[in-house]
Amino acid sequence: MKTIIIYNSQTGFTKRYAQWIAEETGADCLALSDAKKTDFTEYEAIVFGSWACAGGISKLAWFKNNIEKWSGKKLIAFCVGASPMENPEIETALKQIFGSPQLKKVNVFYCPGGFNYEKMSAPFKLMMKVFIKTLKAKKDKTEADQEMIKMISGSYDISDKKYIEPILQCLKA
Repeated sequence: MKTIIIYNSQTGFTKRYAQWIAEETGADCLALSDAKKTDFTEYEAIVFGSWACAGGISKLAWFKNNIEKWSGKKLIAFCVGASPMENPEIETALKQIFGSPQLKKVNVFYCPGGFNYEKMSAPFKLMMKVFIKTLKAKKDKTEADQEMIKMISGSYDISDKKYIEPILQCLKA
């Protein structure tokens, strides 16, 4: 099946997952900026990956705006976030984001990535510092708040190639 993986990556985690999927499947792999100029008629499967933040997925509108044009193709979207796979909020967020009838045609997956403050844009770093400061100042912090402060106070990497297995299985099905 002729497949293309399109990714939007801020700090490199999504790009890493996209490249792993491409290596395993022999798919073409393009950054979103390059994919915008691509003719998708030859592809039978289109995989879109981007990073998740604050309950949203970066550049998802581009993917959503093309779904009707890609009718009849296998469509997969994956997002990469800083939360571990076990976080129950992930499923809730994905159902909310992909709950519209248009997005029911899309197979959706989550891959844990991490934080890389060294590669973050200045506005995003500032946003994270403000968020951490707000969490730390909060009275009556929950255990989840404490865990969040600990997690996002520094860079970390929880990405693992094993998380692409469900995506590979979906492509083979």
